[in-house]
Amino acid sequence: MADTVKETKAQRVERLKRSKNPWEGLDEIRRFSRAGFGSIPPEWIGTYFRWWGVYTQGDGAGVTGGQGGEGRALQCFMVRIRITNGLLSSKQLRTIADLTHRYAHGTADITVRQNIQLHWVTIEALPDLLEALARVGLNTMSACGDVTRNVTGCPVAGVDADEICDASPLALEASRMLAGNANFYNLPRKFKISIAGCRVWCPYPEINDIGLTATTRVLRGVPETGFSLRVAGGLSTEPYLGARLNAFVRWHQVLPAVIGIAELFRDSEVLREHRERARLKFLFLRQGWTAESFLDELQRRIGFQFDPAVEESPPADVYRDHVGIHPQKQPSYCYVGAAVLRGRITADQMHAAADLADRFASGKLRTTNMQNLLIVDVPRLNAEDLAKELDAIGLRVGGSPFYRGTVACSGTEFCKLAITETKTFARWLVEELEDRLPGFDQHLKLHVTGCPNSCGQHWIADIGIDGKKMKVDGNLVDAYYFCLGGALGLHQATARPVGYRCLATKVPDAIERLLRQYLSERRASENLRQFFARHSDTELREFLAGEPVDAVARDVPPAIAPGALAQSAGGDGD
Repeated sequence: MADTVKETKAQRVERLKRSKNPWEGLDEIRRFSRAGFGSIPPEWIGTYFRWWGVYTQGDGAGVTGGQGGEGRALQCFMVRIRITNGLLSSKQLRTIADLTHRYAHGTADITVRQNIQLHWVTIEALPDLLEALARVGLNTMSACGDVTRNVTGCPVAGVDADEICDASPLALEASRMLAGNANFYNLPRKFKISIAGCRVWCPYPEINDIGLTATTRVLRGVPETGFSLRVAGGLSTEPYLGARLNAFVRWHQVLPAVIGIAELFRDSEVLREHRERARLKFLFLRQGWTAESFLDELQRRIGFQFDPAVEESPPADVYRDHVGIHPQKQPSYCYVGAAVLRGRITADQMHAAADLADRFASGKLRTTNMQNLLIVDVPRLNAEDLAKELDAIGLRVGGSPFYRGTVACSGTEFCKLAITETKTFARWLVEELEDRLPGFDQHLKLHVTGCPNSCGQHWIADIGIDGKKMKVDGNLVDAYYFCLGGALGLHQATARPVGYRCLATKVPDAIERLLRQYLSERRASENLRQFFARHSDTELREFLAGEPVDAVARDVPPAIAPGALAQSAGGDGD
């Protein structure tokens, strides 16, 4: 008798997706809620729940506590709430705060795609949570899974005093067209879109599958606003900064272009063969596609030609955290941005922020992809008082470059794929650096990611640290590998793996040495990106270590089976 060929992970997932549209399974979720966790079949646990923004939560040990590249799960869930373009009302935030208090142990996380993520949610609570969100116009649908993820945009769209246009209506409509649409429930992998009308490209179009950025042209003497188009950007274990197409996308062409690219991705059967190579970028990285061939195929699908691209002005070394008090385009109004350290926010803080938005402004808030929270439409006379009230609840309107610039993924606290703990570590790291370098005044992006999948986006940071394990006295302990000099915009580049790794407890020492070297050696007006760019990997390793050291490869941690991380590339990030 012939041997039975074992189904690959990709084949299994593709079979499950063909057999069910999970968005049609709300009644099943209600049934699981009544019957308890033990009634949930494996295909829901491992696959279908994700279409509802729901993952099983790790047990705190991360990937090294499990097997086959995934850690053990608890009988509770992470639930990701989709906040399109980061637009929130005080009523919506108050509802999230209530649910966080009731079902999520009182804490939540703002994510790098402007979502809000809860943990500790039980299956018994899940239907109630989904229904409560729906009553205020929110949902979790399409926040995870092989679908279009949250559509991001400039968090100050419509109020930014320097924006080219308010592109948030396009982001909202793109989300409406794709999230929950049965024609797009079965994509090869996650699909990320950003649409921004600002000049500083704050939703990071370069790392999205579709990145649209506003630009202008003059045609026959008439000015017109349109968009540049980048495609196939993404990070994970193999970063690729999106390819710019030779296209000036007019306002009315944006949504057809988005649908056309989504269809092109959906219909790419070659991307369904391997889960670790299923993102749109692999058409470029593995299949020989170019910006020209992609544009040709897109135009064939949508049935019209774009005008050629026009010259654009990518932002040069612009810091995009929106923290502080900033004037709006509306006279006598401003927006107030608060830094939420590593994105961790409590139910009480959300309640208080919602109340402050009503008391001092119009009740409108925004989330950002640097994990921060803004209140907009603040009368200028109220701004300073509002800032003091936000500071009083632990949401700083300002703060050190370390406090403002640190981003962290979920880490082993909740993620089954993580190697290291990140959230508590990031807070401790910031406190250490503030104590050691109290006068440091350079804007800094310090990104902490707990595994190579880059949910913490270490590839685009000034200093990106990537979670590893090292053996000490026979025990595996948390460690980090350094990548330096990442940037987006005019000087786009992925951060350089410089060959230095150290224990997590030694990371503050390494960063202090590096930044003191920068302060003593920097040239006039030289920023960190420029400083890193003019030094070799060997020199940067010496700055980090305090002495010459040999390069260390970005190796797979010893407790993880070979191939396991590659198989899970892409992570649980949003």
